[in-house]
Amino acid sequence: MTSANAVAEAPPLFSAVLTPHRSLARSQLRIVIVGLAAPSVVIGAGFWAAGAWPVPGFLGLDVLLVYLAFRLNYWAAGQAEEITLTGHRLTVRRTTASGRVLVSEINPHWARLEVARRPGLGVVRLCLASHGHRLEVGRFLGADARAKLAGSLAAALAEARSART
Repeated sequence: MTSANAVAEAPPLFSAVLTPHRSLARSQLRIVIVGLAAPSVVIGAGFWAAGAWPVPGFLGLDVLLVYLAFRLNYWAAGQAEEITLTGHRLTVRRTTASGRVLVSEINPHWARLEVARRPGLGVVRLCLASHGHRLEVGRFLGADARAKLAGSLAAALAEARSART
């Protein structure tokens, strides 16, 4: 085995796959929609019987808009970020909700982790910076998850720098 192969086969110092959290499973969406639609049908039938025929349409429109909002939310959940750090390369592989894959590579020796914190909110932004370029990671994560990622990634970057010198 040559040294070039040894570098290529080195195990990662850090590896994480980040995906957005969704508190409502897709299977539970049907329950929510039925729970919204059933009262709308009952109330709408009362208005229909009273001669206010446009009201049931607006009640149905509300349910339709809630359903579409959840569908858009689930579509956005298709995004992901894969962060891999070896001694020679920091790779961020971002998959958008539409399926497009964007790959960014940074030399870990020059990478700088920028953490923006706000009192009461915690970590609000996490960026990898190198040579004047910034790449925000974990945009869809909560503050606690971003803080945990920042700590783990900072430790791994320090380890990568110490391993190279």
